[in-house]
Amino acid sequence: MTRTGTDLMQDCGAASRRLLAGAVPPRFVENDGVARWWLPQSLSRGSAGIAVAHAVHGDPHQAHRWLTQAVADGATIGDGCGLWFGAPAVAFAAVTTNPDRYRTALARLDPAVGRLVRARLASAAARIAVRTRPPLGEFDLVNGLTGLGAYLLLRDPGGPLLRDVLAYLVRLTEPVPADDDGGTDVPGWWTDDAPSVNSPIRGHGNLGMAHGITGPLALLALAARRGITVPDHATAIDRITSWLDSWQQQHPPGGVWWPKYVSLDDVRTGQPSQTSPGRPSWCYGTPGISRALQLAAIARGDHARQHAAEQALIRCVTDPAQLAELIDPYLCHGWAGVAATVRYAAADACTTDLAAALPRLTAALLDTARPTAGQPPGLITGTAGIAVTLHTITAETAQPWPTCLLIN
Repeated sequence: MTRTGTDLMQDCGAASRRLLAGAVPPRFVENDGVARWWLPQSLSRGSAGIAVAHAVHGDPHQAHRWLTQAVADGATIGDGCGLWFGAPAVAFAAVTTNPDRYRTALARLDPAVGRLVRARLASAAARIAVRTRPPLGEFDLVNGLTGLGAYLLLRDPGGPLLRDVLAYLVRLTEPVPADDDGGTDVPGWWTDDAPSVNSPIRGHGNLGMAHGITGPLALLALAARRGITVPDHATAIDRITSWLDSWQQQHPPGGVWWPKYVSLDDVRTGQPSQTSPGRPSWCYGTPGISRALQLAAIARGDHARQHAAEQALIRCVTDPAQLAELIDPYLCHGWAGVAATVRYAAADACTTDLAAALPRLTAALLDTARPTAGQPPGLITGTAGIAVTLHTITAETAQPWPTCLLIN
């Protein structure tokens, strides 16, 4: 049965409330492997993210309850912290919920986040000075300086620390040697890290939004749209977009896609080892990459590039073969991430094509988001993220939460 527009909006509201009400942490049992993933201070898999979801739904009482749970054992600050975990994640949840209510808490969290950012910047500057290659966690959205910059863009957009992060991202685009013996230069975000835990490949250029260079591109573009720029800001955007252009692949009938990553062998041959589009997810697929390119084009006033990015996205999300690769309903890898990305891309688009595709994506999300036993309750990976996406699709006012995905 086909849903009308009114029915779809009503279904979104009902499903959103139902999913959020069911977002509860697992019962902890010693050495219980099923529950071990729960991290209270996590936006992705913990109480901090669920607090954000309740704030988006206009329930400050529940948001406060979940924030209290997030910091029951304190707020972690250190090497393992980033936008999605630890003190920065708790601070993001507090700012998203109500910065005035949590003024006292933020007076402690903000200096801690600031110290973390300055320490990360100093470490990155020392590495850049000797022209070695960064780990992904130095610059990525989830753990690195891009994610911390996203928090600063939300919390203190006029402050000097955000500009320091942007200046670092500009330097990140400068070439580095591909290996310790010299030879081919590669972009400055080229990492010695393996692309996955079990991969035999050592060293790669990552194209993803979560861990790759499209996260920094999105942050640079979003900052520029707000008039926040640093020297060579536009040059850095152009370097990244040109590199993404060089790895764009054709996909019949007329669509395009990008590999998740490229290896040094790929650079030498000029062809990626990945031979077909992967899962069309926010984190690594065409939706996240094309949204970053759209934001970059808007920031640069490049209408042709903006149109091309939007066409890449619309062809992806109307291709049944690509959509069939989605395996879950969540934000990071699944339907919610695609729907949320299209919702914000459509708001900026040159044409109505993306807006026209959104109802069908929303209906698909509703069909895959039926609560089942054992679903994770988190924001990035879990039912709270589905609830937030469905609510956001029906909302007319701007929401701050998409900053943690850099889609708006």
